[in-house]
Amino acid sequence: MSVGASRGPKPITEIPHPLSADETLSPAPDATGGRPIPSGGGDKDWGLTNGTPVETSSPASASSLLKRLQLDDEADGDALDLYVATETRDLFVTVDDPKKHVSTMETYITYRVSTKTTRIEFDLPEYCVRRRYQDFDWLRNKLEDSQPTHLIPPLPEKFVMKGVVDRFSEEFVETRMKALDKFLKRVADHPVLSFNPHLNAFLTAKDLNKRQGLALLTKVGESVKQVAGGYKLRARPAEYCIMGDYLDMFNQKLGTIDRIAQRILKEQTEYLTELREYGSVYSSWAGSEEALRRPLEGVAGCVTSCCGALEDLSENLSQDLLPVLREYVLYIESMKNVLRKRDQSQAEYEGRLEAAILRKQEDKTPVPLEVEKCQDRAECFNADLKADWERWQNNKRQDFKHLLTGMANKNICYYEKCQAAWESLITLLQDKQTEDKTEDTN
Repeated sequence: MSVGASRGPKPITEIPHPLSADETLSPAPDATGGRPIPSGGGDKDWGLTNGTPVETSSPASASSLLKRLQLDDEADGDALDLYVATETRDLFVTVDDPKKHVSTMETYITYRVSTKTTRIEFDLPEYCVRRRYQDFDWLRNKLEDSQPTHLIPPLPEKFVMKGVVDRFSEEFVETRMKALDKFLKRVADHPVLSFNPHLNAFLTAKDLNKRQGLALLTKVGESVKQVAGGYKLRARPAEYCIMGDYLDMFNQKLGTIDRIAQRILKEQTEYLTELREYGSVYSSWAGSEEALRRPLEGVAGCVTSCCGALEDLSENLSQDLLPVLREYVLYIESMKNVLRKRDQSQAEYEGRLEAAILRKQEDKTPVPLEVEKCQDRAECFNADLKADWERWQNNKRQDFKHLLTGMANKNICYYEKCQAAWESLITLLQDKQTEDKTEDTN
């Protein structure tokens, strides 16, 4: 993308700004297949949508909510079919098989990274290497340095509070492995990041040289900081202000959900401890009360069944819900970082343009080529950011739909197991009562 050299210099007030608010953000389609249009009214309630303000309507009836849900499912299906039809995947990666390594110097976990591809950039159709967390961290840093205009998926946190979580426990390693697998799949599915040479080295090299490619790092970030350091951004365009506001609001809601979920998980853990003790009391009681042995053993069995159901429910909360919430909190930080870089790119362009116009007014020199290069970089930043924003919204929609559906099923399963357990106790007590009457009659 380049700007034609025939474009003559104009006053800054007349030059069409490549970052102007005339361009509107193209969010993901709404439930009806159209595009939501931001409302300019000052009294409208802004809901948590795909980064665009919408007017909150009055409470809907159950039938209208059902119809809306059906429309959402149809829209999701259409979007998925379109995605499959327009993008043919030719790079498949998987992270699995964690192994613990113990040496005199350190103890660490490595993961198997398997790759299957038909791309000509790869010498072989299949690769299998082992990588540790710091290798994934190296890859992400390389992607962030060499692709500054793109949103780089987040990694799970590197450090764990000592004494709170054992980083070598089976549960922690499993959760981290799933997060690393999701990170690598998102990178491999990206139309630009998947062709990065650092990703190729990460997937194929037996011994990953982390010093490799230091001289190839982009100079864009340094030049932006130097030029934009003393220039204050004129104004962030409205569409990117909406992005920033949405990220702040989304982050606040995720933080609230995370805190409440943590409290619920703690209460469930404490309740589970009490419930197990509660069941053991009935078991010991049954051993010393022959006349009530069967009913007491039945109660103990019901409590045990409820304990198992509650364990599954708590596991869903800790291993499914909380990691996704944390991933999107980190995703928000990554997106904010890209927005800040976009602002720096805009500030660089504005600063150079205003300086060039001042020089032109003084000595009649033409607008230098570096100004047009800065404009090209700013336009590239905008295009890449918008594309990644829409991809992120689509991924978020699918992730949370899957997450909430699984949560609903887990809760239904929990209550069904508890209900079935106590209903079986009622049957047992009724049979016991019938037996007692028969004995009395005899």
